[in-house]
Amino acid sequence: MKTKIILDTDPGIDDAMAILFAEANPNVDLVALTTVFGNADIETSTRNALYLKQRFGMNCDVAKGVSKPLLRDPVGASTAVHGENGFGDIALDAPTIAADPRPAHQYIIDTVKAAPKEITLVAVGPLTNLAMAITQAPEIGDLVKEVVIMGGAFGTHDHTGNVTPFAEANVHDDPHAADIVFTADWPVTVIGLDVTHETFFSTDYIDTLRDTCGEVGEFMWDISRFYLDFYKSRMDVDGCFVHDPSAIAYVIDPSLFTLRKGPIRVVCDGPAEGLTIQKHKPTKHKTDEWAEKRPQQVAIAVNDQAVLDVYLDSMTQYGNRES
Repeated sequence: MKTKIILDTDPGIDDAMAILFAEANPNVDLVALTTVFGNADIETSTRNALYLKQRFGMNCDVAKGVSKPLLRDPVGASTAVHGENGFGDIALDAPTIAADPRPAHQYIIDTVKAAPKEITLVAVGPLTNLAMAITQAPEIGDLVKEVVIMGGAFGTHDHTGNVTPFAEANVHDDPHAADIVFTADWPVTVIGLDVTHETFFSTDYIDTLRDTCGEVGEFMWDISRFYLDFYKSRMDVDGCFVHDPSAIAYVIDPSLFTLRKGPIRVVCDGPAEGLTIQKHKPTKHKTDEWAEKRPQQVAIAVNDQAVLDVYLDSMTQYGNRES
């Protein structure tokens, strides 16, 4: 049975790789893309989502989300990583289709209520849309199937942060929203840097996507040029970590990941702003800001080769179907 997902996203080069993965895999039913600021501003993110929908003939809805964090000052788009247009500055035709008229958080509320226990929310950008949805309609916590988050870093394998020494980008962009989402009364699984930094798309692997996956492979190769240049100049590696597609891999096959359970809190200000902390030991303390919060799941290990295999298989089948 297919898993129905709403993919909350800030496209974004690795977002595009995740969106196309969700569209390609036969076990996923991509119901909608809800957009958020992050890798690009909200207008660019929404334009990019509509572009993907139109170019690749996707049936999903697109709903435009928020343009700024709940409380903190915006940190600005990640143009150094994703380019000015979010897709590595390749030439893009303007989409001629429109987004759903509802704001993203309302689209999420309406869709979850219309299909109780059927919708998995997958968020691969800042968590502002999800925080607004659960705050305005707490009842959806009992109606959603699962919430899967690409974000955070919990120190496993020494992975602690990528935009500060102790913060991952999606959480750092809106830590207050992340704390709301992680502590809400709904089932959350976090696919953070602890596992996304353990899986790697090499340049050879991305060349294989280009050579075997038809138009969609060529598109991913094209947009990845800018992304790989960033990785090479910043980290001196030939390839990129598998961030957003790892969240889709979890939806497809949770057995690829080892999970740890416990409540999560987010540091919302100061030098450790965006730090994610999971209490995974059953210790008792006089003061404990975790004790009354719902235990959530954090991925701490991954079968990285299996993730690479399912991604390539999905995209190759999808590319061949197009041709």
